[in-house]
Amino acid sequence: MSQPASTRLRPIAALKAMRNLQRDREDTAQVFLLIEALRGKTTLRQFARFRASDTGRAVLADRRRLLDQLSDRTALAALPAGTLGRAYYDFMAEENLSAEALVAASRVVKRPPATDGLAQFRERNRDMHDLLHIVTGYGREPLGEACLVAFSFAQTGLKGFALVAINAARRIAHVRRGQPIRRAVFEGYRRGRAAKWLIGADWEALLSEPVEAVRAQCAVRPAKYYSKIVAALHDGQVLHNGQPAPVEARPVAAIPG
Repeated sequence: MSQPASTRLRPIAALKAMRNLQRDREDTAQVFLLIEALRGKTTLRQFARFRASDTGRAVLADRRRLLDQLSDRTALAALPAGTLGRAYYDFMAEENLSAEALVAASRVVKRPPATDGLAQFRERNRDMHDLLHIVTGYGREPLGEACLVAFSFAQTGLKGFALVAINAARRIAHVRRGQPIRRAVFEGYRRGRAAKWLIGADWEALLSEPVEAVRAQCAVRPAKYYSKIVAALHDGQVLHNGQPAPVEARPVAAIPG
């Protein structure tokens, strides 16, 4: 099996990436650098599991690329409303995102060539990120991203995800005092633990399925705290111990970092 040049942890590189990310939380490239620095052997173990699964064998044998379908905006837009693929298309259009932009950000990480399917597996993990936004119900505002990263840590075991989630939870909780921010992020981790292993999901087949059916099939539970916080912020409230507490009314469009 082809392997990365080194599977050792690089804490100094991780610290540098985290500091850069703190200065600019929109710098997605730093997330890739952070995850790479703390990857260790985790991805190799995940790849072995994927390769042993029915879906993994089919994906690798067919050299299937999830990016090909996620980049086909015409096909996604033609799917019925309520399906995962159509919800993904609407989400990406509303947020002014593209699957290709995530690919470009990931190129900051330089790796030796891998010819046994490992590179294909890593790309699939990268490309499914925005699908997870749809399936989990987490938005792209800072709290939604923090919760999704915690969910992803539970699914992958990648230490970089844990570091990003903890740091984001602390930062957001400092800004939004009185709200159960840390509970919401930890709930993201617990949801990831309870869900099926979504890395091994046949995403290409799921794109035409209703979102709620995908959630049920993948055992993705509703997000209790995240939903309450977002609803309360839009209503001009804060939450204390998960319950609304009245505050001075003010419009809130999102959860700032």
